[in-house]
Amino acid sequence: MSRDDADRRLVAAVRAGDVEAVRASLDEAAAPDAPGDDGLPVLCAAVAAFDSAVADVLVKGGADPDRVLPDGTTPLWRAVDGGSPAVLTAVLGDEPRLRLPEEVRERLLALARSWYETGTAEELRRRTGASGPVRTVRVPDDPDEYHRIDQVSLGGLVARTGHGGILTALEWAFRILTPVDDLIARAAGQPDEEHATWWEVLSVLLKRPSFETWQAVVAHRHHPDPVHRRFVAEYLRVRGVLVYDSPYARQEGDFLAAWAAEETDIEMLVKVLEAFAEYEHPGTEVIGLRYAGHPDDRVRRQVPELFCPWGASLTSPARDALLPLIRDPDARVRLLASRTAVHDDALLSPAVQTLLALADGPDAGLRGEAAALLAACPDHSPAVADALFALLDEDDPLTCLEAAYGLALRDDPRTTVAYRLIVDRDIGDADDHRWCTLWRWHYDRERAAAR
Repeated sequence: MSRDDADRRLVAAVRAGDVEAVRASLDEAAAPDAPGDDGLPVLCAAVAAFDSAVADVLVKGGADPDRVLPDGTTPLWRAVDGGSPAVLTAVLGDEPRLRLPEEVRERLLALARSWYETGTAEELRRRTGASGPVRTVRVPDDPDEYHRIDQVSLGGLVARTGHGGILTALEWAFRILTPVDDLIARAAGQPDEEHATWWEVLSVLLKRPSFETWQAVVAHRHHPDPVHRRFVAEYLRVRGVLVYDSPYARQEGDFLAAWAAEETDIEMLVKVLEAFAEYEHPGTEVIGLRYAGHPDDRVRRQVPELFCPWGASLTSPARDALLPLIRDPDARVRLLASRTAVHDDALLSPAVQTLLALADGPDAGLRGEAAALLAACPDHSPAVADALFALLDEDDPLTCLEAAYGLALRDDPRTTVAYRLIVDRDIGDADDHRWCTLWRWHYDRERAAAR
């Protein structure tokens, strides 16, 4: 293939948002800065489309984020201007503090700060002169859809509301230690924890391991704005998940135990219990027992995970508290209690009965989760196998895969049907342990038949 053909394929792949085709075109020697339909490098098209996945592949493939464009901007400047933290991260490139001159860094910071302080809608009005209402939609901001963001349109211009997150990411990349209170205020300006700015602030704070940073964050537990308190709970939850060797783990656990015992706001209590469950702390069972009979099902849903954190065995009090939760009026409480109970010999039978009922119930989401628990549970009775076989009819591909996986684990002869169904629907891949188990079962059967 000629270089021109490879470039044309690259332009078409970027336009289509086809990450694998972009990667293939670069492997075929397409120029990473090939001009698109508008004459600008294709990286600009990815930035304009808020396509962080394509932008990431292009930059890693050699596209220049600092290339000066005819209007004096650069792809990196446009990424800052657009308001998507995910796009900014993709385009920022390696060692921006060393790569970019100080005056360029200052201009990028000023651009992000101006958008953040002015507000997305207001800045669009200033740029367009339009006075009508803006159009706002909630969209994913990253390829895995972990974080979401508002996308604002007015007068033909479009921007996303992540400039607080972009400012935070740039400051950290340029080694500027922003005061903790300022960072939390940026997250609190977007009161939804799914907003991409929350993650940018959390990410930077997690990279600042000093005790002073930790103290400054947890001091917001008593902030009059509940959004600040929710941020503290989310910060501690994420630390519990990601910071495995935290020197403050015991202090964090003590802090959450005291908070959980005192919290009266239901929504905040749910957040605190969710965070507390991520810590290996001697007080988790005490808190779980305290709230096992709470009248609000949102609170009861948090209890089962507090009873056997980190694979510990259930104690008699925890077992006694779990049994009524397995039979709780709320279906999700029953599911979560059963998820803990299936690992306990004394509670296995009632937990399986609950899961069988959920697997045959009206909620497709609960059926899928019940399928996963039934597939992996130690109960290999015909009732469980029959339920798994019935779940092969589900529309959701992951539910079907879980059911097929469970049948393979039980060496059920109906796994042959399950295997064919999974292959025909093209569900699973070589990196999926469920698919690997199913494939191995089929392979062993075929080899045995050949012998």
